[in-house]
Amino acid sequence: MNVNLQTPIVYLKGVGPNRAETLQSELGIHTFQDLLNLFPNRYIDKTQYYKVAQLQRSSADVQIKGKIVHIKTVEQKKGKRLVAKFVDDTGEMELIWFRGQKWIRDNLKLNEPYVIFGKCNWYSGKFSMPHPEMELLKDHEKGLKISMQPVYPSTEKLSNKGITNRVINKLVQQLFIDTKGRFSETLSQPLLDDLKLLPKAEALFNIHFPKSQELLAKAQFRLKFEELFYIQLQLISKKMVRKKKIKGFNFDQVGVLFNEFYQNHLPFELTNAQKRVIKEIRADLGSNAQMNRLLQGDVGSGKTIVAVMTMLLAIDNGFQACLMAPTEILANQHYTGIIELLEGTGITCALLTGSVKKSARRPIHEQLESGELQILIGTHALLEDKVQYKNLGLAIVDEQHRFGVAQRSKLWHKNEFPPHILVMTATPIPRTLAMSLYGDLDISVIDELPPGRKPIKTVHRYDANRLKVFQFIRDEIKKGRQIYMVYPLIQESEALDYKDLMDGYESVARDFPLPDYQISIVHGKMKPADKDYEMDRFVKGETQIMVATTVIEVGVNVPNASVMIIESAERFGLSQLHQLRGRVGRGADQSYCILMTSHKLSAEAKTRLETMVSTNDGFEIAEVDLKLRGPGDLMGTQQSGVLNLKIADIVKDNDILKTARFYAIQLLKADPTLEKPEHLVIRHAYAQLVKHKNIWTYIS
Repeated sequence: MNVNLQTPIVYLKGVGPNRAETLQSELGIHTFQDLLNLFPNRYIDKTQYYKVAQLQRSSADVQIKGKIVHIKTVEQKKGKRLVAKFVDDTGEMELIWFRGQKWIRDNLKLNEPYVIFGKCNWYSGKFSMPHPEMELLKDHEKGLKISMQPVYPSTEKLSNKGITNRVINKLVQQLFIDTKGRFSETLSQPLLDDLKLLPKAEALFNIHFPKSQELLAKAQFRLKFEELFYIQLQLISKKMVRKKKIKGFNFDQVGVLFNEFYQNHLPFELTNAQKRVIKEIRADLGSNAQMNRLLQGDVGSGKTIVAVMTMLLAIDNGFQACLMAPTEILANQHYTGIIELLEGTGITCALLTGSVKKSARRPIHEQLESGELQILIGTHALLEDKVQYKNLGLAIVDEQHRFGVAQRSKLWHKNEFPPHILVMTATPIPRTLAMSLYGDLDISVIDELPPGRKPIKTVHRYDANRLKVFQFIRDEIKKGRQIYMVYPLIQESEALDYKDLMDGYESVARDFPLPDYQISIVHGKMKPADKDYEMDRFVKGETQIMVATTVIEVGVNVPNASVMIIESAERFGLSQLHQLRGRVGRGADQSYCILMTSHKLSAEAKTRLETMVSTNDGFEIAEVDLKLRGPGDLMGTQQSGVLNLKIADIVKDNDILKTARFYAIQLLKADPTLEKPEHLVIRHAYAQLVKHKNIWTYIS
């Protein structure tokens, strides 16, 4: 087989420069290999030929043998249509074209046997097929015998340029003819035997041209396993290399500051989950290897205390620490919280964000370089070249999915050795996704709330129950509690949203009149100063009800607010509902979340609401969200390029992912450098994938 799969696609018979350009821009197909890996979305069963007399009024695609006996052009209101009379030995029907008529008319052959394929319409007592796929019977019988017809991904531009499904199908057939279907094996014999996998060449043939449903299922399993196996191999080997090669600072002291803080400054007893996580971090820091750990914990689970105690370990060992947050609001909040915790310990701490004036920056830079400043908290400002540390030993990154890889690597290079890294997130990441996105990080989870926090009670109520809900609010306000009422915000219809919010505000103001009740209102059209003023009144307890769009930033902390009412809750995504619910339940009182909706709900909206009512567990919610929305959406646009898998789906193929991870770990334990003769095939395939960037190389 002298065909190199890295050959540019322009050299495949039937492609040429114009088609090559369209295939590249629309489907990312640059080489033979890319075309081979363009897997069908679905399959049409072409094993059966229908007779005209057997046609049903259904939307299924059908295949019929027959002849064209007559062609005419019919004038219509706008333009013309081309109509052909198509007959077989049981009856007749019409074939219709609205575009490309001249070319079609010139190329159709009368009274020659054709095979046509497409959807049939029933109109005034007759079947017709618009824009059928057509092939002369003699050509049809010469083609590769395909029982199930593959349907490939397509775009409007491809269709407009005449690159139809049939054309792509023909190109893939050509590729198999040129290569004689000989593709080198990429998995080792022990793996193939153990999992009873199809050989690579057979799997590729049956994914494009399946001979049966059974062979298609086997081909899909084989190719999904292979894709996930190589991703896991890369993530796990990176982790092993990092632990071996990247030397970290050894924090062997658990010193005075840490112990003093633990005994005299802790505001509350640590939960078992927090203790476990601190133990995991201490083991990393004393292991001579660089720590690279992801800390996951739901809203309010106490990640900040863990971060502070990790910083104290760094300072006890003579190093500096920094904490980077994605927004000024969060950076300020971390700063205020940490200053409060460290009061009386004599530790120096500063805040650096975009708003810090130039005059105030100079002393920060100087104290950082001299080592006087022990902790620096801030936003992207920490990455500027001017910011130089005396000896940075620990970098903590909050909500890391909002920072790009390039930004994070800047932090790593502030030293001759990379600092220890702790990445924190309050966005629960399902295990499946964590295994794939962060397979090269160690993962710690804080999975219990601090004592004294009561779980939030969540209920779903329809608009018809509004009077009862308002009565409940009055009762809670009598007890001295405060209420949030949140309205959805969907960018496209700002005017509509604003109207919803104002209507809502007016009806609340009618039911909760002055002077007995005070209401704050916050929305995106307000000036920042007005917004802060209203927020401030609510925080101080001067207003009992806060009516707002979703601008209630993550991190607003009002322990006295105990009821969250979410209007039109069906218009919110699960993670948004969960984040909003996390605004209450911050004090010792029982808190409530009430999801208000109309009676008209889609099946998916019902699933979201039922999930919210049945669980407070962020991880469970994230799993459901992942099933509903898929991985690309869940991680937000910053990470959308991350999951561009060719065939596997990490939600639906969760079991295959676990199997792939298990085999990758076993393999690397037994043969870390893949030097055993039976693993050379894997070593070679892995090297090719990395060389041609056909594997994820995106994460920290």
